[in-house]
Amino acid sequence: MVFRTRKKIPGKTPGELDAMQAAGEIVGRALQAVREAAKPGVSTLELDAVAEAVIRDAGAYPTFLGYEGFPASICASVNEVIVHGIPSAEAVLGEGDLVSIDCGATLDGWVGDSAWSFGVGEVAPEVEALNDATRWVMEQGIAAVVPGARLTDISHALETATRQAEKRFGVPLGIVDGYGGHGIGRTMHEDPFLANEGRPGRGPVLQEGTTLCVEPMLTLGTWESKELSDGWTVVTADASWASHWEHTVAATSRGPRILTPRSPRR
Repeated sequence: MVFRTRKKIPGKTPGELDAMQAAGEIVGRALQAVREAAKPGVSTLELDAVAEAVIRDAGAYPTFLGYEGFPASICASVNEVIVHGIPSAEAVLGEGDLVSIDCGATLDGWVGDSAWSFGVGEVAPEVEALNDATRWVMEQGIAAVVPGARLTDISHALETATRQAEKRFGVPLGIVDGYGGHGIGRTMHEDPFLANEGRPGRGPVLQEGTTLCVEPMLTLGTWESKELSDGWTVVTADASWASHWEHTVAATSRGPRILTPRSPRR
């Protein structure tokens, strides 16, 4: 990726950030409700209904539903599925599965977007390590979201944290190629694209109130992926398991502000 200018990434006002957080808190509640419902024998389609009910009951609407033709309110990606898994009655959770739920809500014209991965029952130690590592990597990337930083400072923080996480958590980690975070505001995907690896000190400059989605996607194997025939589901090329974590974050003078908090905050 080549950046030809040092343009700035526009920021949101404090009021606009509050409005985005209102949407983001709905996302957080939907994700928690989905996790509570996710048990062996439950289908991902049932989880989709749980999330949609929480979002609509809060007076918002599911951003994902109909987005570029996506047919559901959440992405439900299990085991070797990295992102964009379509909820299905046939996709029934089993003990030891690793589930990634990606969810968005739009409230009063502002969007919140967040994802987390969790195990169903007891998962294998290496899977737990993968998931803990991905969450930790996301947190290191979030820490780099500050006014005055360049976009690839975040990318570099994510890449550096991934290499550190291999030793910290004792597992090999692949950084999924071609996928990453993005700007967000009144629409879900806005410029710029935020890569999960790269050299620091490049790209546009973050301003007070710049909002980005930070979302590492890591695997226990390859960095390569492939898209299935449904045109959405992305899986690892070697069938290794994947983890995906995401928060919507604002750069502020007081430090990174997570706009999609969960209670307890995680």
